[in-house]
Amino acid sequence: MNAPSTFKYAKSDEWFDPTTGKIGITDYAQNQLSDVVFVEILVEAGQEIAAGTPIASVESVKASSEIYAPAGGKIIAVNQDLMDKPETINADPFGAAWMIQLEGAAEGDVMDAAAYEKHCEERSH
Repeated sequence: MNAPSTFKYAKSDEWFDPTTGKIGITDYAQNQLSDVVFVEILVEAGQEIAAGTPIASVESVKASSEIYAPAGGKIIAVNQDLMDKPETINADPFGAAWMIQLEGAAEGDVMDAAAYEKHCEERSH
C-alpha cells in the first residue's frame, strides 16, 4: 500500500495534500473498490465546504462509495477529467486522480501516513 508521508488521511480513506489543497481517495480505497467505472463530483468551484461534506460518488464493478472531504475550505478547482476517465483512480490515486482542490483549507479529523497505514492494516485482519 502506498501512502505519501506528506499527505493527511481520513479513516474513510480520503487523502488531503496540505501543500496543494488537493483531495482524493487513497490507494487502499481504490484497491478495495477494484475497477472504478464511474465518478461523479458533487461540488463546484467557488463553493465553501466543511470537513465531512460529501464531495463525490465513486462506482466500481464491486461497489458504490460516497467520498467525503477530509478538510474544509473554498473549492478552487474540480478535476473534470476524472469524470471522463474514472479508471485514473486505479492508475494514479495520489496524482492525476485528485477530485477537488481547496484554498485556505482547515483539516478535519485526519491522521498522518504512519497512523493511516496502521489503520488499514488493522482492517485487513
